[in-house]
Amino acid sequence: MNNDNKEIIKETAVEIIKWMGFDCEVEIMEENGEDERVICNIKAKKDSNVLIGQGGDNLQALQHIIRLLVRKKTDDMIRFILDINSYKKDQEVSVLDSAREMAQRAVDEKKTMIMRPMSAYNRRLVHMFLSNNERVKTESIGENGERRVVIKPTSIL
Repeated sequence: MNNDNKEIIKETAVEIIKWMGFDCEVEIMEENGEDERVICNIKAKKDSNVLIGQGGDNLQALQHIIRLLVRKKTDDMIRFILDINSYKKDQEVSVLDSAREMAQRAVDEKKTMIMRPMSAYNRRLVHMFLSNNERVKTESIGENGERRVVIKPTSIL
């Protein structure tokens, strides 16, 4: 992503957060992984729990709004992730730790394990993370807010 687009993301996030009455700093980071993600991390000085909301609901809504505003300011199809005080990053680590543990239990106990309901983003993380593990297969089940990942050991398939 070019520097102009990074600046548009940063300026838009600062503008919206300040308009909402919060004091913050914004940093744009690029992660060089499989999908080379761009992360806009808002460092809120206080009341970050209000910006994040229960289960990250407010953060998701805020990300949607900021993405729409950024896309109006550029012709490029800009993709980025909005985070607040590294909440999503911490959540990712927790979800992947849980997936690793449940996959191991599925293999050891030779039984299907079902994870708690989670967002489409987190389900995708789990599927991608466990796709390299030849001892398990994953699938999503459920509807709407109750969708969850099922981890099955390949030894019982």
